[in-house]
Order: sequence, then structure tokens, then C-alpha cells
Amino acid sequence: MRIIAVGALALVVLALAYLLFAGGGGATYHLIFPEAGQLVRGDQVQVGGVPVGSVTDLSLTKDFKADVTIRVDSSLTPLHEGTTAQVRVPSLSSVANRYVALAPGPNNKASLHDGATLPASATKPVTDLDQLFNALNPKTRKGLSQFIQGTAESYAGAGKQLGESTEYFGPFLSASDHFFSELVRDQPVFTNFLVETAKAVTTIGARAPQLSSLIENANTTFTAIGDEQSNFAAGLKQLPVALRAGNKTFAELPATFKDLKALVDASKPTSKPLTTLFERLRPLLTTATPAVKNFNSAFNRPGANNDLTDIVRILPVLYTQLTTASPAVVQGEKESVPITAFFGPYSPDLVGTLRTFGQSGAYYDANGGYARISPVFPSFSLGEKNTLTPTSATAALAPLKSGQLRRCPGAAAKPAADGSSPFTDNELLSCDPAQVP
Repeated sequence: MRIIAVGALALVVLALAYLLFAGGGGATYHLIFPEAGQLVRGDQVQVGGVPVGSVTDLSLTKDFKADVTIRVDSSLTPLHEGTTAQVRVPSLSSVANRYVALAPGPNNKASLHDGATLPASATKPVTDLDQLFNALNPKTRKGLSQFIQGTAESYAGAGKQLGESTEYFGPFLSASDHFFSELVRDQPVFTNFLVETAKAVTTIGARAPQLSSLIENANTTFTAIGDEQSNFAAGLKQLPVALRAGNKTFAELPATFKDLKALVDASKPTSKPLTTLFERLRPLLTTATPAVKNFNSAFNRPGANNDLTDIVRILPVLYTQLTTASPAVVQGEKESVPITAFFGPYSPDLVGTLRTFGQSGAYYDANGGYARISPVFPSFSLGEKNTLTPTSATAALAPLKSGQLRRCPGAAAKPAADGSSPFTDNELLSCDPAQVP
């Protein structure tokens, strides 16, 4: 029995040794990288985050490239053409713990035999943090450094709160995973979104100088805002008072709206008459438009000294010249005022006489103005048996009046019903209203 037990133990040891040292089969492949990327023997080989082998050896080729030998478990072998490899790190902040990430080619491609080599075109070296920073220009690196420093200052003394917030990191990742799953569910829409986003990014990239200026100006703006922290604090302190006043105002708004509604209801009956008024006002405005245009030309015509505005501007100069004229002339003007005042109401007649005598006379009645010539024929009287008997020339001229030298303005026309003519200026004019045709 002891011999049987020893034999069984030997078989178990041999089986374990085979599993440990033989690795359950598998295949060896050579990966050509431009550089080894700080790989060491024993680093893992992963597919989709699952370990499938390890790095067994590293050497240098004749053209000074890294020949990385890997051993892949039998569960994944043989690999096929189209397989690619990349050196990766769990985090950009790490310089160790590198691994080789394989992307197996499709199974319908030719198999890669044990010991096959993946050329440099099928491999990709690791991207170090320094390479990432070297891709940024000095201004961007400085801005990133200031951002990291500012972030550290903002979280200074808040380590406990930051630690508590990390408890929500797991649910955040789960929600993000669900979000991206929903995002890529409709592939055509998502593809179209990516294409349009690429176009937008390309357009934005073409405006790089303008964006840089925008960021610099935004930095200046936020710096100025930061300098006003005391004022912001004072404003925030007064904010509750303003909110309370706003609440009071909002509480009084219903009563205001009620009164406003009553005003609107009371105004509704007047809306129809207003519509009628506006309809009737439209022709007046249409007719008045040329008149307004003429008034505009009279008050403000292009050019110098040709409108009423220019006349008003000249009046101060005229006043200055008159006040500095000869004292005798000024005295004569003052003494002539009582004499010339009488002719004021007759100014239209005087102007018309000097300008167009007949036209001025046409203002007063349909037969003509003050001065007109009318033929006078002898009148007839009714005699016996209804016969007309001519009268003498003296009798024909008897109804005519002469010597009317003190007519009032408007006396040549029929007196107005409102008593405005003949015009006596409240009997201040030295005229006789009884002198009428």
C-alpha cells in the first residue's frame, strides 16, 4: 500500500510540474517594437484586459529595434494574420507595470505558426506621459501646470470631503457605462453624430488663433472677477434682502394684475371707435405727408442760407448789427413803430399789391378784389302797363359809393357769421367797419 501511495504522489507531482512548466501548451511569438517601452520579463500579455500569457525574453534586432518574445496560452493559439500588439500601462502616471495588449486577427485569416514574428507595422509602442507633455506647446504646458496647481490649492484642507466624494465614483462609472451603451445603440445616428462632430471640430480647429485669444481674454476676465471677491461677497450678503423684497413684490402682483384686467375690460368698448378713427385718419396722414415733406424742406433744406433754420441762426447776428448801428437810426425805428403799427393788419394787402395786384384782390369775393372795373348801364324803371322806362345816368350811379378810404380788413367780403370780419382788432384799429361795398 505504501508503494501505491508513493506512486500516486509522484504522479500528482509530475502533473503539477507539467502544468507549471509546460504551461498547458500554447505558442511563442516575436513582436518587433520601435522600442521596448520599459517592458521586462514576466510582464503580462492581455487580450481585452484578461491575462493570456507573459513576456519571456527581450532582445535587440540588427536594425536596433526591440524583439519582444511572448508566450501565449493554448486557449488563444494559434493567432491569425491581422493580429496587432501594443505596449500599455494601467495609468499614465505609472512608469512600471507595463503589459502587452494583443488584438487577435479574425479567425478566417491564415494562422500564425509557433515562433512567428509580428513586424513593426503591426505593433505600437507605449505612449509615455512625457511624450504627451512634449506634444503641447510651452504656453499650454504652463497653463496645464497652473491648472494642476490651482486644483491642488482648491482641494487643500478638503481631503476628507474629497474622500467621501470618491464613494460615488463607482455609481458614476455604472451610470456612464449605461449612458454610453444607450449612446451607441443606434449605430447610424451615432456615426452621423461623430461625422458632424468631426466637421465641427475641424471648423473650430481652423479658428485656433481666435480661440487662443478668447481663452486669454477669458483668463483676464476671470482674473478681474477674482479681484472683486469682496464686492461679490457684499452682493451675496445683500441678496437675501433683495429676494425678500422681490417676494413682497410678487405677492402684490395678483392685485396689480386684477386692476390691470379691469382697465383692459374698461378699454375694450373704446377699441372699435379707435379702429374707426385710425381708418379715417389714414387718408389725412396720406394727404399730409407731402405737406410735412414741404415743411421739412422749408425748415431744413440742403445748402446754406435757404431755409427757416438758417434765418433763425442769422437773427442773432442781425440783432447785434442793429444794436450797434447808429443811435439816430435806432431812435428813428423806435419812433416809427406807432406809425407803422397801423399797417400791420393790412400787411397781406400790401404784400399782395407789391407782388400781384390782381391776385391779392381775388382773395375777397368771387367777383374780384378791392380794385376792379365793372360796366354800369342805365337802370330801368317799371312804368305803366308793365313797361320799362330807362332812367338817367345820374340815377344809375346813385347806388354806388365812393370815398370809402377807411375800410377795415375783410370789409370787401360778406361779413363772417362768427363776427371775425370786418376785423377791427377790438376797435384798436382806426378804421370804419360800416364802410362796406
